[in-house]
Amino acid sequence: MWVLGIESSCDETAAAIVDAAGNVRADVVASQIAEHAPFGGVVPELAARAHLRAVVPVVERALTALPGGLADVGGIAVTQGPGLVGALLVGLQVARAIAWETELPLVGVNHLDAHLLAVQLRLGDGHVPVPYPFVSLLASGGHTALYRVDAPDAITLLGQTRDDAAGEAFDKAAKLLGLGYPGGPVVDRLAAQGDPTALELPLPMASRKNLDFSFSGLKTALARHVADHGVPSSERELADVCASYQRALVEVLARKAVAACVQEGIPRLTLAGGVAANRGLRARVKELAAGRHGKVATDAGPTPVEVFVPVLRACTDNAAMIAYAGALRLARGERDTDLSPFSRDPRRERGKFRRDGTLVRR
Repeated sequence: MWVLGIESSCDETAAAIVDAAGNVRADVVASQIAEHAPFGGVVPELAARAHLRAVVPVVERALTALPGGLADVGGIAVTQGPGLVGALLVGLQVARAIAWETELPLVGVNHLDAHLLAVQLRLGDGHVPVPYPFVSLLASGGHTALYRVDAPDAITLLGQTRDDAAGEAFDKAAKLLGLGYPGGPVVDRLAAQGDPTALELPLPMASRKNLDFSFSGLKTALARHVADHGVPSSERELADVCASYQRALVEVLARKAVAACVQEGIPRLTLAGGVAANRGLRARVKELAAGRHGKVATDAGPTPVEVFVPVLRACTDNAAMIAYAGALRLARGERDTDLSPFSRDPRRERGKFRRDGTLVRR
């Protein structure tokens, strides 16, 4: 059964046609980068208006992949949250309208769950599905967390950022250095040309035994460096700063991800979210997983952690992952009638952290 997926959680308007086996028939994305670049970040009101303009053409384009168009669709999946409420409402209203007109079953999808399952999409030659269970590092512009995924409908939060997300930390660094928006890809490109030891920056919470993250202090350290020394005037100096900053951020992500596999006794690690496209992160995670700290105790003895990374287009926001997650829900016989958007992941714990790392829930 082909499922139409619609994604509009932030600044990408997307539609896709996917089945429950992960086969992708169509995957269409309309980006809003040009609209938000002058402001150095996503402007919620502009995002919602851009979704209104793009959503119908994007859906129509995706449906051309099926000979019978909408008549060949067996169900509809739409991002319910987390995300910008105004942006989410656009996708939800279109999905509701199509479901009402066609009487097709409709399900809402948690955007983060879809990211975790994106590694299962059959994109590219030689794709091998990841066996369950696996540990996943989800790092994006709005979220950074570690999850245990026992099944598509059995996902457990292991650790999370206490303040900023990794993607936000990359974008804020790029803004401080005058590199434009989105900054993550630019920092990654420059970092590949620089010396990662040129600038001494903190590794936030790297030595803590828990699986939480914190990036606000790292951003502050870079801001103080720029305030004291100014923005680097040469490309070599700029590359060194980017390399040092990326090294600090990536090191924490990689250490915690591999530690989560060891803690859970699961020798499989996946990367998810936009930051999973970062070449430095991919390389460091694979390096640590292959080292002596990347061994997991299993019944067969110490087993090295195997790393699975989605293709680049499956890392950033897309509707293929939404359609796939929705197709699995529909295959289990699930249906939704009340689809209200939510801006925050209901799994995320909120409150005040004590010095010993324990949480006082809000």
